Amino acid sequence: MKTILAYGDSLTYGSDPLVQGGRHAYEDRWPTRLAAGLDKEARVIAEGLGGRTTVFDDFATTADRNGARILPTLIHSHAPLDAVVIMLGTNDMKSFICGDAFGAARGMKRLAEIVRAEAGDIPVLLVSPPHCIEPDGPALDPRFGEIIAESRRLAGHYQRVAAETGCHFFDAATVAKASRADGVHLDSANTRAIGDALAPIVKDMLGL
Repeated sequence: MKTILAYGDSLTYGSDPLVQGGRHAYEDRWPTRLAAGLDKEARVIAEGLGGRTTVFDDFATTADRNGARILPTLIHSHAPLDAVVIMLGTNDMKSFICGDAFGAARGMKRLAEIVRAEAGDIPVLLVSPPHCIEPDGPALDPRFGEIIAESRRLAGHYQRVAAETGCHFFDAATVAKASRADGVHLDSANTRAIGDALAPIVKDMLGL
């Protein structure tokens, strides 16, 4: 059986935008739906942490949110891996973290390099997250308008990085959109949609 690492932030964790501190049911999270779509030929290890960035430190919160620092440990703790799916970048958009899509793309490139250095020449899928949108309630960041604009630039930068690094690419904004409850997180239907859309791509990556 193949083993896939799904590496991400709160969108991978399954944060529920309608319930403060809530989490979607296990079966509604995109890594679970991805696994279901692989017809029991692969298992998906979900490593999602709210606030995780690609390569940037966030000293304003608890735990280590720097994705580049944690990734090597997870690769080795779950070895051997057959593929890695990375969906990060939304937290990079925060004005006090990075604030632009180009910086997030540079971070994704570094993560791809880490996978290759630590896990060997296995398939890597870079996923650009759904766009941030105008929320119905208070914005999570005073510069949320700029965050929305930059989040729409992620896919173009990630696609270029994927081509440069020999990775696969998918734009999650083509199948999912953020909830207007906070403008960032996904309802259960949209997080399921990502897993369903990734299944045929991952099957092709692994020759399943």
